[in-house]
Amino acid sequence: MLNLIIRKWIEPYKLLETIKEHSAMEDFSFDGSNKAILKAHFLKLLKSDKEFGLYMKNVNKFYLFDTNCNVKDLLIKTFDLTENDYEITEDEHKPFDDIDSGKAEASIIMF
Repeated sequence: MLNLIIRKWIEPYKLLETIKEHSAMEDFSFDGSNKAILKAHFLKLLKSDKEFGLYMKNVNKFYLFDTNCNVKDLLIKTFDLTENDYEITEDEHKPFDDIDSGKAEASIIMF
């Protein structure tokens, strides 16, 4: 499955609200002490019964969404993303690593 890594800065609230207009959402707040545990739980849920996940820079939450909308096309159109503004990858670690290292603003995880 492909993952979408967004490099262009988008107001986190606006990104979240745009997706929520098309999806039911569940979120998991974390801190330094429970991030690894919640990430494992997030990935387990994502692989079992959720359509896609969202992880954003400087927001200590993992988001799960139930939807059948094409989130990639929705975000590209809504935020006028060009090919330089995002990357598509099959690597399941890169969406998290790029956010944590500050190389990206948000990642859509679609295992």
